[in-house]
Amino acid sequence: MPERLLLDRLLLIADVLQRDMARAFAGTELSGARMAVLWVVHHSGPATQQALATELDVTPRNISALVDALETAGFVRRAPHPADRRAHLVELTGAGVELMTRTAREHAELSARLLDAVAGDDRAALERGLDAIAVRLAQLIAEADESADDAASR
Repeated sequence: MPERLLLDRLLLIADVLQRDMARAFAGTELSGARMAVLWVVHHSGPATQQALATELDVTPRNISALVDALETAGFVRRAPHPADRRAHLVELTGAGVELMTRTAREHAELSARLLDAVAGDDRAALERGLDAIAVRLAQLIAEADESADDAASR
């Protein structure tokens, strides 16, 4: 049997998590993209749609559709921006706070259960390694995007 590469393992983990997320969202108004908006607002506080689009690296049109769907579902509301009359802040509603509090708790519980599979002495190294891999992957993707932009501009 051939050796499993690190990337193979990461792709397997990503696939398992994607399938679990699809199962969790089945029959609800939620999706991975909508949850990403909720996570940003939950962790960073109220934000303009422009800030959300930048943070999530999506188009303003896409973020508008996501916020519209979340607003219709009752998880967010648009509130007047205190300093810019033209802008609105996207903020969590009571239902949104409840959902994200429960989701954050479930994530913490699952994280603890996953770490139970790793020997206590190895956990800190695993976490440092995962952080390093995430940073390196982001760098590689940024470099690839830059190369593609350079090629397109020629």
